[in-house]
Amino acid sequence: MAKKSKDARIQVILECTEHKATGMPGTSRYITKKNKKNTPERLELKKYNPILKKMTVHREIK
Repeated sequence: MAKKSKDARIQVILECTEHKATGMPGTSRYITKKNKKNTPERLELKKYNPILKKMTVHREIK
């Protein structure tokens, strides 16, 4: 059997920053993949938050 190659793409979880600050119950999280060689810093994307019903900034969590 061939060895499994080291992949640069890893799975990350994105969590809403605005929702966390409001203190409302529930949370908005998304799962995506990123290339850790090209983007070593934390990922930030604008995604839809269904609880707040608007587009918000989602930041990568560890």
